[in-house]
Amino acid sequence: MKYSRVFINSLAYELAPVVVSSSELESRLAPLYQKFRIPMGQLAALTGITERRWWPKGHQLSDGAIKAARKAIAETGIDVEQLGAVVYTGVCRDQHEPATACRIAAELGVSKDTAIYDISNACLGVLSGILDIANRIELGQIKAGMVVSCESARDIVDVTIDNMLADPTMQNFAQSLATLTGGSGAVAVILTDGSLPLSSARQHQLLGASHLSAPEHHQLCQWGLQEAGQNLYREFMRTDAVTLLKEGVELAKHTWEHFLAQRDWLVEQVDKVICHQVGVSNRKQVLSALNIPPEKEFPTYQFLGNMGTVSLPVTAAMAHDEGFLRPGDQVSFLGIGSGLNCMMLGIKW
Repeated sequence: MKYSRVFINSLAYELAPVVVSSSELESRLAPLYQKFRIPMGQLAALTGITERRWWPKGHQLSDGAIKAARKAIAETGIDVEQLGAVVYTGVCRDQHEPATACRIAAELGVSKDTAIYDISNACLGVLSGILDIANRIELGQIKAGMVVSCESARDIVDVTIDNMLADPTMQNFAQSLATLTGGSGAVAVILTDGSLPLSSARQHQLLGASHLSAPEHHQLCQWGLQEAGQNLYREFMRTDAVTLLKEGVELAKHTWEHFLAQRDWLVEQVDKVICHQVGVSNRKQVLSALNIPPEKEFPTYQFLGNMGTVSLPVTAAMAHDEGFLRPGDQVSFLGIGSGLNCMMLGIKW
């Protein structure tokens, strides 16, 4: 995929307000830790995550996305009637239908001819949304569009801890550990064809993207509903973290080769990378496999955890605000999502 007239003009975000430390989660698991003689501090030691953020109980996902969207509109000064598409891309949604994007678009006051819909692609949702909007712009169908997302980890972590205490086996502990890394936040991305008079100085050019998949590994990480009694269903999440990392790194290596060849770039010509945020082991193995020096990557998982679709764009926004990403840098967004899917975007910052 190659693009000639697509620009990222805003990366706005809203962080959840409740800070939850790894030690707080471990204290709730004290009986399990005592049974298997696991020392406190293992969660942070294994994942590199010391804290994450959660929304308050009862928080509506679209509320977080609306806050991020309004920040993006304020930053760019764009007339909302110029948004040709509003796409919600979170793993978490307000409900099965209508699309979560509908309430967000209604609150923003978009025009009647705006395309409004949801996209689902595990942790790659926002990247998929960016490419969906980019394709519409490149084809000349619209001049601007917005991708929004909001993720919440509170409920699934609470359910998972209850399940770990009710079924205190080492196998259950291993399959549940990744869920405890979950954080919460919201993001909004505005893309345009560069022709609109915006107040934002941001104009990061999307150059191209590569996407490879390995759907034979679709069972390695699953989040859904399971029957817990007559007419009673409960959320569950389980991850084969070891195999997921092994197969994810293998898929990333092939996608990286495809991406560099398509862009006609050498590894040395990629100035900075922004990755999906999972934890310390994933960061180390992915960067090593792709021959990317750690100093070229900007991590946030230590204090934000894994925020699903929101992690990568929020990390990019923070990297921009702190001066890590500079005008003219050749930047790559790298993401691996359950399924398995791998996406890489090339951007002139």
